[in-house]
Parts: sequence; structure tokens; C-alpha cells
Amino acid sequence: MNDSDSLYQDAIKQSARDAHGHGQLDNPTGEAKLDNPLCGDRVRMQVALDGGRIAAVAHETKGCLLCRAAASLLGARAAGMDAAAVEAVSGQLDAMLKGNAVPEAWPELAMFVPARAHASRHRCILLPFRALQAAMSKVGAGRSGGFAEHRSAPAKPAGCAKPAVETTANAAETDRGIQSAR
Repeated sequence: MNDSDSLYQDAIKQSARDAHGHGQLDNPTGEAKLDNPLCGDRVRMQVALDGGRIAAVAHETKGCLLCRAAASLLGARAAGMDAAAVEAVSGQLDAMLKGNAVPEAWPELAMFVPARAHASRHRCILLPFRALQAAMSKVGAGRSGGFAEHRSAPAKPAGCAKPAVETTANAAETDRGIQSAR
């Protein structure tokens, strides 16, 4: 089995094909767009909140299998979560990619264990989770309409697992908007 075969196992391929949550919401509460300049992944995540919890989530994901599989997983599992739960699972996923155990509450994340050896691919997997955090943080911060577009700042080194982002509505929020959502 070559390195690519172990990274792109059947569970990842199936999750990407399932594309749970792919599309748009009629009336989203918040939205964020993030991209990964190293590989070209782009995620537009929309969220509808009810009482601080996700009532619905939709995404438009253009990217590699890892990114699409992660977005699909969120489409299938995010309903009912609040911002703290999204932050927690995002942190647990990041830690898992760095060698920690698979989170008990999200056993599906085990499909990404082979990516541990590929630090530059961690960004692909984390991008949908960070997009969801950003969409929710815009709502929680009370910004008008809860919408923001994030564009990548200059690329960080390939080993960096955090996407560089800039909020076009307020350039002073570079990187801070996503990092504070963690």
C-alpha cells in the first residue's frame, strides 16, 4: 500500500462522496468563507442558529478529499451543537492530528488518523471546522447579518496547521477572528 492509499482510505472517500450538508441555506444566521492557499481548498459554511445551537448547517466545499470529507462530517453531525461544542471538537481534532486519541464523542474522526504523518494536510481537514467556528463567531459577536468573507493572507509554511485568514470587512481582524473562535 503506498502512502496515498493509506491517506485516502475508503471511509474518507465515502464521506466526501456523501457530501452531507452540501448546498445553501435559505436563511442563514451566519456565514464564513475560508480558503487554504497551499492546496486551493475553499469552504463556504452557512449556519442557522436557534437558541445558540446549530439548527442547520450547509457548506459549499471545493477542495481535496480530506477537506470534503471533513465538511461532510460536519454536515452530518453539527446540528444541535453550540459554539463551545464546535470549539471543543475542533480542538480535539487538531490534537488528534498531532497524535492524541480519537475523541470518544466523534469516532468518525478516526478516518483522519493516517493524515497525522502529513502535517501540511492537517489544514485541509481543519478548514471546514474553522469555517464553522468563524460563521458562528460572527453571529455571537453580533455583527450585522453574521456574514463575513475570509480571504487568505500570505501562506504560512507547509507544516503549519492553521490557515491564515483575513476578514475583508475589517482587516484588523487578521487571524484573530478564527483563533479567538477556538
